[in-house]
Amino acid sequence: MNVLSADKRSLIRLRTKQFVATFFAIGAISLGASPGVRAQQEQPPALVEVAQASAQLMAPQVYMPGTVISKNDSRISAQITGQVLWVATEGTLVKKGDIIAEIDNRNHRLSVQRNQSQILRLEARVKYLKADLGRLNELAETNNTPASRVEESESTLLMTQQELAQARIALEQSEIDLGRTKVRAPFPGRIVERLAQAGEYSVPGRQILRLVDTQNLEIRGQAPVNLAAILRDGQSVVLRKDAVTVDSSIRALVPVGDTVSRTMEIRVNVPAGATYVVGTALQIGVPSSAPTEVVAVPRDALVLRSDGTYVFRINDDDTAERLLVRTGAASGARVAVLGGIENGDRVVIRGGERLRPGQSVRFNGLGTSR
Repeated sequence: MNVLSADKRSLIRLRTKQFVATFFAIGAISLGASPGVRAQQEQPPALVEVAQASAQLMAPQVYMPGTVISKNDSRISAQITGQVLWVATEGTLVKKGDIIAEIDNRNHRLSVQRNQSQILRLEARVKYLKADLGRLNELAETNNTPASRVEESESTLLMTQQELAQARIALEQSEIDLGRTKVRAPFPGRIVERLAQAGEYSVPGRQILRLVDTQNLEIRGQAPVNLAAILRDGQSVVLRKDAVTVDSSIRALVPVGDTVSRTMEIRVNVPAGATYVVGTALQIGVPSSAPTEVVAVPRDALVLRSDGTYVFRINDDDTAERLLVRTGAASGARVAVLGGIENGDRVVIRGGERLRPGQSVRFNGLGTSR
């Protein structure tokens, strides 16, 4: 029994040695194949689009609060006396010339009819006086009527013609007043507030409602007066809202400073495609000093991460190098950077989101070589 146990132990030791030998043999084979495996595991060249960093003149920026406003924001007033019959509700979208409120027009309609009747009466009177003057002239030629009678008839006709002219003016005025009983939108927009209700009495100058053009917008900001020598109409600026920046330009600079705040007003264009609402708060970035020469890259070259802002530079061997940069002034679509980027360097503007340092690249687009 003891001999059999010894044999079993010897068999177990033999099999153990065989297992170990087999294991190391397999490991050796794996190591021998490792170059191929590693080649398969290497990342393929990334497809990127690049642009060149360039030296250009830029100025540091200072940000100031701005507010989106409408170029057309009016409190529409009544131009006629009468009871308010109807006012458009808040939120109504109207076109130029649409009726937005109505005032009782009965008295004005009667005035139009009265003036029309007066014109008809005077026209008939003028017609009679002309015929009478013609008859008197014929009699005067044969000395059958005194000259004073002809002169009197001419005078009466002239006065009646003037009365007719005044009656026509009165009719036109009454028609204008009748038209004013329907308050019309002076520009396209949206009703944002009703300032009068049906049943209230209106007089000229009484505010009826507020109309705001929600499509024709601009941005109002207050810039320090000491920037008056730097800022100008048409100058490029940056708009920033919720960490998103877009390029714009100054529409108009109002070079009149406030004596208390020492600021002056600027009006900035709303960029095409922006969907701002009237009253939106944002920041306006304007130059704070004269421009200096810096190295700038396209905005799309900036890769934003939680630990900083990076730019991928393409080396001579077409591999990517990641550089931590600090951003500076901006002009149009380019941003000044500090952190090793030099004039003429190739930087990645498309495809950098998944790019890894040292990874080889292939190019999409023209102008990819040095």
